Order: sequence, then structure tokens, then C-alpha cells
Amino acid sequence: MHYTGTIWRPPYEAASLLIEVTAGCTHHKCKFCTLYNDLPFKFRMSPMEDIECDLQEVKRAVKGWNSRRIDRVFLTGANPFVLSYDKLADIAGLIHKYLPSVKSIGSFARITDVTPKTDEELAKLRALGYDGLTIGIETGDDEALRFMNKGYTSADIIEQCQRLDAADIHYSFFYLVSISGVGRGEIGAKLTSDLCNQIHPTLIGANMLTIYPDSELFTEIQHGNWQEESELEKYKEVRTLIENLQIPTIFAAMGASNAFQFHGQLPKDKKKLLSFLDEIIGNVSEEELKKYRRSVHHL
Repeated sequence: MHYTGTIWRPPYEAASLLIEVTAGCTHHKCKFCTLYNDLPFKFRMSPMEDIECDLQEVKRAVKGWNSRRIDRVFLTGANPFVLSYDKLADIAGLIHKYLPSVKSIGSFARITDVTPKTDEELAKLRALGYDGLTIGIETGDDEALRFMNKGYTSADIIEQCQRLDAADIHYSFFYLVSISGVGRGEIGAKLTSDLCNQIHPTLIGANMLTIYPDSELFTEIQHGNWQEESELEKYKEVRTLIENLQIPTIFAAMGASNAFQFHGQLPKDKKKLLSFLDEIIGNVSEEELKKYRRSVHHL
């Protein structure tokens, strides 16, 4: 199998077959991100012959399994959905050729990856199996989006996700707790809930901002241009987000950045989740949470 650098996937894609079709990120400008710093290039697409070779290898392996069937493929790389419709269609064709049991194909995506695709192309990609994208929107706070150099606005998120809704392409969000900075966390949470309430994310996954020395954000902090929330403020922010969400969705904090992992179905589990967060806010010390943050050497 062809894999380049550290391979990232969402926690809920643990059972999916991981196929590398891109490596790196086309944007690679977010101030907080260090996920692809181990690559000697910004972005590249895998040669189609490598993708086909990996699928052939998997097909041979599947023949030796008595009961397991592969029904989902997750394309790796920061944002494979940036590839053109034609390239994504060709990749889907290879997947279905060698693994006919596959029912859906997912990947990470940026909001800007959706923009250039026509509504017709999105519908065709859905018919080819593309479904369950994971989008790191981070926040609905335009001030934070601008400062962190995400490359889009909250209005862009709403517009492009409404297009995904129309194409019946389901998507999940990553929300980055503390991205709005000290004193603005709950403001950012409310703005994000307002945004999410207008669209239909299947899941909203919260990740706690963890700042590393090789990030541009670390330099901004050294220059006094930005300040991180306290750990307890981060949990108050998450509480505000959940409290203001009015849509049916799964809320999850399951990644390594979270000292306490939890998930639930909204609105059914809202009271339970809020109570759990109240317990953390009222009974866990700032120093205990900071100790965990310092222990997260890499996400």
C-alpha cells in the first residue's frame, strides 16, 4: 500500500478502508495547523497507477477473508475532494471495479473544494458513492476565520453546505474549540450554532485547540497578537455550543485533543451532555486540564 507521511482519519472512520489519493493540503495556510508539516511538499495527487495497485492489493487480501466485506472507503489526504469531478469519478470507477461491495466513499474536504463543482457534478458524485465528507469548518466566527487564514467565511460554509444538502451528500463538521481566542469563545460558539442550525451536519465533532511551537499561531502568540482561552473556558465554550444547537445531529468529542471524551444524539441527549460538562467545569481544576494539554505531544 502507498502511504505518505502521517495518515489522518476521523475517529468514526476507523472501520473504513483507507486509500491514499492525495497527500498534503492545497491550502496549508491555517495558522494553527501542523498536521502536514512532515511532508516535503504542499500537496500532490497520487498517480492513478498507485491507486489502482493499492486496490488490486486489497482485492487479493479480501479473497482470503471468510466473512469481512469492505463497504466503505475513506480517501486520505487533507482534502481529496478538491480533485476535479473527472478525477473523482475515475477514482470511484476503480474502487467499484476492484471492490464491488463498496457502498460509499468519504474523505476530508475544505468548503472551497465544493465551490467549483456544479450542482450536476455534485449529484453525479453522490450517485458514484461519494457521501459522508468530513469538513473542518472550525467555527462560524468570521473574525476568527479571517485571523486564522481559513480562506472562507461563514456565509461560504452555509452556501456550499446547502448545495451538498441539495445533492444528498452528507457531511460532518470539525469544530475547533478556542479558535476565537480568550474572551470570545462563547461568542464563537453561538455564531457556530447559528450557522449549523441553518444546515444539516450529520455530526459535529469538537476538538480542543492544541498549539505547537512549529505553528504560525505560536508565533502570533509570542508577538502578543492572540491569546488562548483557559482550559475551563474551552469547556464552557463547548457547553454554549451544545446548548444553542437546535438541529438533530450527533455531537462528539472523541479525538486525542479532548481530555474528556463524550458523545450523544441531539436533541435527545442534550441535558445529559450539558450535565456532564457542568461536572467538568465545576469539579476539574484548570491545572489538571493543563497537565493533559501538555501531555498531547502530537495529535
